Amino acid sequence: MAIPPFKADVVGSLLRPDAIHAARRERESGAISAQQLWDIEARCVADAVALQQAAGLKVCTDGEFHRRHWFLDFLEKIDGVALAGGLPSKFHNEAGEIEFAPPRFEVVGKLGRSRRLAVDDFAALRPVAERAGLTAKQAIPSPTIVHFRGGRAAIDIKAYPEIESFYADLARVYREEIADLYAAGCRYLQIDETNLPFLCDPSLRDNVRKIGEDPDKLPRIYAKLFNDALRDRPKDMTVCMHLCRGNHESSWVAEGGYDPVAEVMLGEIEVDGFFLEYDSPRAGSFAPLRYLSGDKVAVLGLVTTKKAQLENKDALKRRIEEAAKIVPLDRLALSPQCGFASTIKGNALTVDDEKRKLALIVETAAEVWGTA
Repeated sequence: MAIPPFKADVVGSLLRPDAIHAARRERESGAISAQQLWDIEARCVADAVALQQAAGLKVCTDGEFHRRHWFLDFLEKIDGVALAGGLPSKFHNEAGEIEFAPPRFEVVGKLGRSRRLAVDDFAALRPVAERAGLTAKQAIPSPTIVHFRGGRAAIDIKAYPEIESFYADLARVYREEIADLYAAGCRYLQIDETNLPFLCDPSLRDNVRKIGEDPDKLPRIYAKLFNDALRDRPKDMTVCMHLCRGNHESSWVAEGGYDPVAEVMLGEIEVDGFFLEYDSPRAGSFAPLRYLSGDKVAVLGLVTTKKAQLENKDALKRRIEEAAKIVPLDRLALSPQCGFASTIKGNALTVDDEKRKLALIVETAAEVWGTA
C-alpha cells in the first residue's frame, strides 16, 4: 500500500451541499437536534468520499462537513480557550477587498483536553473511506492559532506567568489528541498552518510587532511547539503540514514568498511533508524549497480552489519540472493549494468545478510520476 503523501493528494474542505446549509439553519432555529444535524452531515460525508473516489484519488477527507469553520470547532473544545470575538482583517480577491473578522481566542485558564477534539470526525470517516478503498486523512488546525492572533497579552498571566508553560501545555493537548486519533486508526494527519505564511507578509509582520511579538523569533518558537506536539507520534503515522495564506470565499490575506520562514520551517519542523500554496505569484518562487531537509516531500499546491477556471495540464507539468530543479522529482507531489470551503459558505466555484480540478490533479500526477 502506498505511503502518503500521495502524488495526487487533497487538502481538506469540500463545498458543502445544500442539505448541510439547510440543516445548519434548522439547528440554529432549534428545529432539529445536534444529533440530527450530525446524521445529515454524515450522509453528506459519504457523498464527499464518493466524489473523491470518482476523481481517482487514493486519499479522502470528510470535506470538513462536521465543521462550520476550519479551526473554530476544534480549538474551542480545548479547556482554557475562550472565543474572544473576531480579528478585523482585510481579505483580498480579484475584485478588490472584503471585510472579514476571523475568530480569535483568549487563554483564560490552564489548557487541558477533557473531551475529544477531532477523533469523532475521524472515527465516522474511517469506515466510509475503507469501504471506498481510500486512505482517510484527518486535518486539524495548527496550535499556533491559539497564540498568534493575540500574543502574550491574550494569555492569562495568572494561569501562565511563564510563557514556556503555556507552550508546554498546548503541545501536551495536541499529543493527547494525536494519540487518540492514532488509536482510532488514523495513519495520515495534516496540520493546517496559516501563521508561518503570514510571517512572510511585511504588513502582517508589522501587526505581530504591534501585539508585542517578534516576527523573527516566532518561527523557531513555533517549530519547537510543533515538534513537542508531535514527539510521541508513532512511526507509522504520516504527518504533513499545510501552509495557507488565507482562504475565505475565494479571498486571501497574506502575500509573499516563503523565504523569511523557509529555513526553519522546511528544515527543522519534524513532519513528513509540506503542502505548499503555489497557485499564484503571491507565493513567490520555488527557491525556498532548497531548505527541504531529509526525505520530506513538497506537495505543490498548483491548482487553485479560489476560482473555477481549470488549469492547463501542460502548464502544471512545467511548474513541476521547475520545482524538480531544486527538489528531486520523487520528493514532489501535487494537490490543490487549499480546501474548497475553509469557511462554511465556500469559494466561488461549483461542485462540478471541484470535481474537474481534483480529476486534473490525478491525471497530471499519473502522467508525471506514473501513479497518482
